Amino acid sequence: MARQQATPVADTEAGPSEPPKKKSRAGRDLPAAIGVGVLLGGVAIGTLLFWPIGWLPVLAFFIPIATHEVIRRLREAGYDLPAVPLLLGGQAMIWLSWPYGPAGVLGAYGGTIVVCMVWRLVGHGLRQQPVNYLRDIAATVLLATWVPLFASFTALLIFQDRGGARVFTVIATVVFADIGGYVAGVLFGKHLMAPAISPKKSWEGLGGSLLFGVGAAVLSVTFLMDKPAWVGVPLGLMLVITGVLGDLVESQVKRDLKIKDMGTLLPGHGGIMDRIDAMLPSAVAGWVVLTLLA
Repeated sequence: MARQQATPVADTEAGPSEPPKKKSRAGRDLPAAIGVGVLLGGVAIGTLLFWPIGWLPVLAFFIPIATHEVIRRLREAGYDLPAVPLLLGGQAMIWLSWPYGPAGVLGAYGGTIVVCMVWRLVGHGLRQQPVNYLRDIAATVLLATWVPLFASFTALLIFQDRGGARVFTVIATVVFADIGGYVAGVLFGKHLMAPAISPKKSWEGLGGSLLFGVGAAVLSVTFLMDKPAWVGVPLGLMLVITGVLGDLVESQVKRDLKIKDMGTLLPGHGGIMDRIDAMLPSAVAGWVVLTLLA
């Protein structure tokens, strides 16, 4: 999710013999970020509008990449995570949503955790006592919940009435909240929201996120889902709040690991995980609100 800028950040990376790269006031390589965002948005919109069930293979492609980005970063910091069961378990959570719905996702999640616990216990042989077992399993459970489980809630939305429109509504709300936070933060951001975690977030940026996010939610539920406009108000509020908190969670994890980005796959964005950090908890909130109210 975009950083809601409070103060300009100087570019100090360019060498003396190279012209400095043009970046936005939020520190992004803005042209690259826009290009990548348009490409990813086009894939999502095309899939959801013309082949909603195709959202499952989209998730099955991108979620393992995001999971592996976090595994790699944690391993660089000395954690020992069971990559194979995490990656396979993530696939099970996504695909078992198709025939079994929430029960399939929950069963796959529980099975993944059990296998990971045993895998980490005996992975180095029964004669060798595991080191930092509790720490590594705690990180494993966090990762299994944070990435594949949360993402699977968008898979569950696909099988509801007008499922493609529901997933599109969730994504569009988070994206427009991101845009609103970026614009308001750059133009008006003065009061820092959480400087110890994310020094570029401002309360003014949060206001922009609420304005754009709630507006996008109201319009989406009205014209795409044919639901009462008021449904978009609690939906927008929940998605903006969970999106901001999801961004802060990833920011704190990266601070703990002393890294800037989880990956480098997407120019201007970092890795896949850096792009979907706000989407993941918002997927849970979106499923809850739309299941109960729409």
